[in-house]
Amino acid sequence: MKPAYRGIAITVLHCFLVLTVAGKYAWDRDRLPRAWANATPIDPNLPIRGRYVMLQLQIVPADRSTEWSTARLAAENGRLVGHSVASGGQLVWRRSPDVWVLSEPIAFFLPEHAADPSRVARGEELWVEVSVPANGPPRPIRLAVKRDGVMKPLDIH
Repeated sequence: MKPAYRGIAITVLHCFLVLTVAGKYAWDRDRLPRAWANATPIDPNLPIRGRYVMLQLQIVPADRSTEWSTARLAAENGRLVGHSVASGGQLVWRRSPDVWVLSEPIAFFLPEHAADPSRVARGEELWVEVSVPANGPPRPIRLAVKRDGVMKPLDIH
C-alpha cells in the first residue's frame, strides 16, 4: 500500500473514532434524564486546557444521615438528587447543614470570546443543566442564572 493511502486510511480511522465519541455524547444527551443543579464556580481559566469554568454541583440528598457518603445520582422533579449507596456512586460531602455537594467538580467549556458566566451579580445564582448517566459524573449541557426565583438560560456561543 502506498504511503498516501496509508495516511488517508489513518485519517479516516481517526475521524471515525472522533465521530463515534461525539455520537455517543449526542445520543446520551438525548436519552439520559436531565436535571438542574446549583453550581459554585471554582476556576474560570487554565491556559493549558482553554477557557472553561469548573463547577461544584449542589445536590438534594435523599438521606441526610452522614457527613461523607457515596450517592447514586438521579434526576427527580428537575433537580439533581443523591441517593445514598454503600459503594459505586459519586462521593458527596456536606459543606454546611443544608448544602451537599459533589466532591469532584465538573468542567463547562466556553467558546473563546464568550463572557465569563461565573461572574454573577449580587442576588443571582449560577445553575447548570446536566444529563445524569447511570454511572459516572453528571455531564453539563447549559448554564443559567437564577434571580428572584426565575431561571434564565445563558446564550453562550
